[in-house]
Amino acid sequence: MYQRIVIKLGTSVLTGGTPQLNQPHMVELVRQCAALYQRGKDILICTSGAIAAGRERLDFPDLADTVANKQMLAAVGQSRLMFMWERFFEIYGIHVGQILLTRADTEHRRRFLNAQDAIQTLLAQRIVPVINENDAVATEEIKLGDNDNLSALAAVLAGADLLLLLTDQPGLFTADPRTHPDAQLIPEVHTIDQTLRRLAGDSVSGLGVGGMATKLNAADVARRAGIDVVIAAGYAPNVILQAVAGEGVGTHFSALETPLESRKRWIFAGPKPTGCVTVDAGAAKALCVDGRSLLPAGIVAVEGTFGRGDAISILGPDRAELARGIARYTSHDLNRIAGLHSDEIAGRLGYAYGSVAVHRNDMILL
Repeated sequence: MYQRIVIKLGTSVLTGGTPQLNQPHMVELVRQCAALYQRGKDILICTSGAIAAGRERLDFPDLADTVANKQMLAAVGQSRLMFMWERFFEIYGIHVGQILLTRADTEHRRRFLNAQDAIQTLLAQRIVPVINENDAVATEEIKLGDNDNLSALAAVLAGADLLLLLTDQPGLFTADPRTHPDAQLIPEVHTIDQTLRRLAGDSVSGLGVGGMATKLNAADVARRAGIDVVIAAGYAPNVILQAVAGEGVGTHFSALETPLESRKRWIFAGPKPTGCVTVDAGAAKALCVDGRSLLPAGIVAVEGTFGRGDAISILGPDRAELARGIARYTSHDLNRIAGLHSDEIAGRLGYAYGSVAVHRNDMILL
């Protein structure tokens, strides 16, 4: 049912509520991911647990609950956590790649694009990205706050179809199931409002920072970007396989629109273009008739000063605006590679951000 899936694994799922990582259960989660991978699915892991892994590695030291101590524990635990994921995926012959993010990587447009390129390249090479917040350098000011929000942003970066939030609860309930035995699971959510938010409780384990309220926030971000979301119990049998198959586990949040529609809506309604490029007749036909990306070879002029990731106008030979899109290269770079074939970009610049100047998925025709 879904092709590209981000799976968020909270600390409580990885530890089972104990002080240490539950490695047999981590292997079971990897087994399910491997089954999807072998069907051609794209899998991304958004993992918590670095601080818990650091505590375990240092034999559970008695430390004050300060940011500096958490940074230290994360620095010790991150490599151990990544080693485990690498070792467990290697059982199935699957390579993994580590990506560490902070809030600055998502708020700064150029760094956002760089993170997006890294994720997309890993997926293109059939490598599973393992994403975590960079707790070793994070402070209260730059922390994303929890890996629920991080996983939603990772899903947006990846252009995912599904965000699966695995937690210590089976989903969202009509009341707190810890204090209301008659609480009922809510299988489907169509609107996230204040009434729904009041139903959200806190984390049971106390080991993680994300409770049900943060999962609702993450679900809201993802569904507005065109991504379905499922909140489900991380210890339920075959929960990943069942969620991806659409078998009705946990609580399901439907996307408001497709990721492509959401991205193009932002391009059209977002910041005004900071520059423009003029294309030849062949490129104009490729864009408007054939639905192609804009290649440097079709560019005949570059105007204005813009950065990589800025919105630009694309003008036809008659100077009429054909489209708007997100530039993959700066105006300076495009001036240097205009008219060149894509395989000549690296030779001219000394580096390349891909073969296109503006990708068709980052473009809206006018």
